[in-house]
Amino acid sequence: MKELVFILAAIMTLSIHAQNSPNAEKLLNEVSSKVQSYDNMVIEFKYALENTAENVSQETRGDVSIDGEKYILNLMGTTQMFDGKKIYTIIPEDEEINISNYVEEDSNSITPSKMFTFYENGYNYKMDITQNVKGREIQYVKLTPKDSDAEIKNILLGIDKQTKHIYNLIQTQDNGTKITITVKSFKTNQPLAKNLFTFDEDRYSNFYINRID
Repeated sequence: MKELVFILAAIMTLSIHAQNSPNAEKLLNEVSSKVQSYDNMVIEFKYALENTAENVSQETRGDVSIDGEKYILNLMGTTQMFDGKKIYTIIPEDEEINISNYVEEDSNSITPSKMFTFYENGYNYKMDITQNVKGREIQYVKLTPKDSDAEIKNILLGIDKQTKHIYNLIQTQDNGTKITITVKSFKTNQPLAKNLFTFDEDRYSNFYINRID
């Protein structure tokens, strides 16, 4: 689940330093400005994982609502929510909930609005191919880890050149696994329920709650 939040963080792109491709920097910053102008976002997406060497192929759908630092992500029967202070991972199949404190200084602490800062220090990036997808011009930006020992081989971030929205993200790992997130629906400034990001423990009276300090 952590990895999926990391990938979806592409929706929350932050500004990029200029030591890499100026054209890629300009495009990423345009995406950032567009995204930061919204009060909130509700995104439906397709998640696909493939590893031909291991004969593994998996595809499913999910959705995420993001309001500033707060988010709620639904995927594979699991819900992960961040209310600004704590991260809640709700697993109905196991009747289990894991609750952990968010520590900003902890590199393992994840929020969608934080994640794309990894570009600033951890990746080189450049413009890649442009594709026409059902009449939409999709420009890809390729990101390569500076750390030669990183598990991620590269990331291709597809951006709709007209709307400046993320179309998809393709992450290739050193072990041959490819994870693709494709945005199917992107809604902004929605009338979100006031308690959407509030954890109500009374709703889960039969669940085992694991509090991780």
